[in-house]
Amino acid sequence: MNLRILLLASTLASTGVSGLVLADNTTTALPVPYHYGMPLQVKHVISMTEPSTQECKVVTAQMTFIDNQGKQQAISYLTLSNACSYQN
Repeated sequence: MNLRILLLASTLASTGVSGLVLADNTTTALPVPYHYGMPLQVKHVISMTEPSTQECKVVTAQMTFIDNQGKQQAISYLTLSNACSYQN
């Protein structure tokens, strides 16, 4: 009986913690397309992602960062894929 209560309590506690982690991710900003001359106030870069591809081509990448006011921002920009680095 005590083991059952302990397992139930630990399950509920882990569910609550995972719910808090998922709820924290809802504050991510939608990426704004970058344009030349756009002022960026980057204090800390959180992540930089781009789709993987086997061919050298232009892809849309995304950078998520914290600005100088402490708000999370995201921009999208065009770049050459990583496959271009391996081709001569």
